[in-house]
Formats: sequence, structure tokens, C-alpha cells
Amino acid sequence: MRLCVFCGSKPGDNPAYVEAAAELGRKLAEQQISLVYGGASVGLMGVIADATLQAGGDAIGVIPQSLVDKEIAHPDLTQMHVVSGMHERKALMADLSDGFIALPGGIGTLEELFEIWTWAQLGMHHKPCVLLDVAGYYNQLIGFLDQMTQAGYLKESSRSMLKIASNPLEAISLCLSGS
Repeated sequence: MRLCVFCGSKPGDNPAYVEAAAELGRKLAEQQISLVYGGASVGLMGVIADATLQAGGDAIGVIPQSLVDKEIAHPDLTQMHVVSGMHERKALMADLSDGFIALPGGIGTLEELFEIWTWAQLGMHHKPCVLLDVAGYYNQLIGFLDQMTQAGYLKESSRSMLKIASNPLEAISLCLSGS
């Protein structure tokens, strides 16, 4: 099994984000679940890859050539796929993965999560999508998604496709159960 993790290229301002990324990497390795992620050595991306590898797991990176050129590609991954651009990156990450988890991150993380969740809503895949809400990072987003549902812009059936986890083990469990 392979799980894709979307997360920040920065560590963020709360040590809990780094701790959650490291714990998620260790738990993936312990459960013999391969990590698929954006292939970088920086931020939460580097933390989760390093933790996965140090715990004996597999880490598979998918990174655009432009980011390799900026020297942020992780040098020690189990596999590295270098692609031409972001669209190809997201498509390959989706193809390689059996489920998706979003840790804290910026607009790139949100864009990846929303695109993969939209694909699920459209029936393009039936893989679990999980938002890992570390230290309340996503509280306002979760509230806004609920507001969208109440306002009639997001069907409850679509809203329920995005699962919310409060810790790494719960996020993995939601992916494994598909619910």
C-alpha cells in the first residue's frame, strides 16, 4: 500500500507540525505503507521523508525538474520520479497512491488536496482523502467547508468524502478503512 502525503515545503511556526510529520513518517514505515510525496528535502516534506526512511520505510518522491534545478530534491529516497511540471506531478502522485493525507502547508498543499478531493467528487477515483488537523491548523478551513455545505455549494455527500483526523495514526486508519 502507498499513501500520498501533501504538506508544506516549510516547517511552519509550531513544533507540533514537525512532530506530526515525523510521527506520520514513522507510523507509515511501521505499518509497511510506502510514502508518496512531493520529493523535496525541505520543510515538512523533508521531515516526513527522513522519518519514513529512518524507520526503514519506503519514500517515493515526485518532483518537477524545475525544483530539482533549485536543489531541493531529496537525495536519498527509495524512488524519485522527475517530471516536467506540476500537473504531471499531481497526476503521477495520484496514480501511485491508494489514499491521500494532507498535513499543514500553504497554498500548494491546499491546491493538491482540493484537486484530489474534486477528482473523488467527480468519480475519477475512489480513494480516501484525509485532512490531518494538527494543533487546530485547519479549524477555520473545516468551518468554512461546513459553511459551504450549509449554504448549498457543497453537497453533504461530497463534504463527507474529506475525512478529518486529529493525529497521524487516525489519519492512516481512515485511509486503511476507506471511511
